[in-house]
Amino acid sequence: MSDRPPLSQQVILITGASVGIGAALAGLLARRFPGVRLALAARRADRLEQVAESCRQLGAEVFVKPTDVAIPSQVTDLSKSVIDRWGRVDALVNNAGYGQMGPIELMPPSAAEEQFAVNFHAPLILTHHLIPVMRESGGGRIVNVSSLGGRMAFPGAGLYSASKFALEAFSDVARMELKGFNIQVSVVEPGPVVTEFFQAAWQKVLETVPDPEKSIYRPVFEKIEGIDRQLAILGWTPDRVAEVIIRPLVARHPRPRYYAATGGAFFVPMMTKFMPTWFTDAFWKRIYGIDLVEKEWGDGEMGRWEKSG
Repeated sequence: MSDRPPLSQQVILITGASVGIGAALAGLLARRFPGVRLALAARRADRLEQVAESCRQLGAEVFVKPTDVAIPSQVTDLSKSVIDRWGRVDALVNNAGYGQMGPIELMPPSAAEEQFAVNFHAPLILTHHLIPVMRESGGGRIVNVSSLGGRMAFPGAGLYSASKFALEAFSDVARMELKGFNIQVSVVEPGPVVTEFFQAAWQKVLETVPDPEKSIYRPVFEKIEGIDRQLAILGWTPDRVAEVIIRPLVARHPRPRYYAATGGAFFVPMMTKFMPTWFTDAFWKRIYGIDLVEKEWGDGEMGRWEKSG
C-alpha cells in the first residue's frame, strides 16, 4: 500500500457543508491544513458559496457542488463531479443528515423514505462510487457522522434512530470489508449540538403531522418542541464536533467510533450494556413524554382526547 499524502494535499469531500458541523469542519480543515482540497456539497448554494469563499481565503482549494442528497441521481453526480475535478478522493465525510421527529404511529411511509434517503442511502451511494477510486490511489478514510441516536433508540425519534442504526451497521460492515484496501471507516456520534437540527425537526413535525396539539401524543410533541432548550446545557458547538471528526482523518490507526458528546464514553455503555431494559425504557419515556401519554391513557381520559379533537 502506498503512503497517504498529508492532509494538506488531500481531497476531502464533505456533505451537509453549508451550515453547522459541515461548515465548521470545512473551516477548521482550511485553517489547519492550508492547501487542502475541499469538495463541499449541500442544498443551499448561497450558503455553500459563503463557506467556500471563507475557506479559499484561508488557503484551501474549494470545489462547490450544490446537491440534494435526498435525490440519488444528484448524489451520483456529486461523486462523478469531484472525481472529474481532481481524479481522486482521499476522505469522505458523510455529514448531511436531519431528524424526523414524532411517534411511529403518526409517521407516514413517505417520511421514512425521505429520512433513509438522506441519512442512509446517500452515504451508501457515495461510498459505493468512491471505494474503487480510493483503492486505486492506495487507500482513504470514510467518516460517517451518526448520532447517539444510532446507538440508543429514543421514543418520538423512531425514524431518525432507525436511519442512524442502519448507518452504524453499514459502517461496521464497510470497516471490515475495506480495511484490506487501506480504506479506514469510522463513525462519529454527536450528542446534542447547537445547530438548526431541532428547529428543522419541529418544522418537519408541523409539515407531517396534522394538529399535533390535538393528538393523543400531545405530551410527546410538547417535549419535542422544547427539547433544544432542555438539552442546550449539554449541547456542543459545531466547532467542537468538527475537532472530533478530524481525529479519524489524521490518526494512523483510527478508532471505529468517536463520541462527540458530554460523558458519551460513560453514558452510552451504561445505558446500553449495564442498565436493565425496564430502567432505560422508563428513562427515555420520561424524557420524551411517553410516560404522560401512558398516564392519561391509563386514567381513562380517552373521552377528553376525543372531545378535544
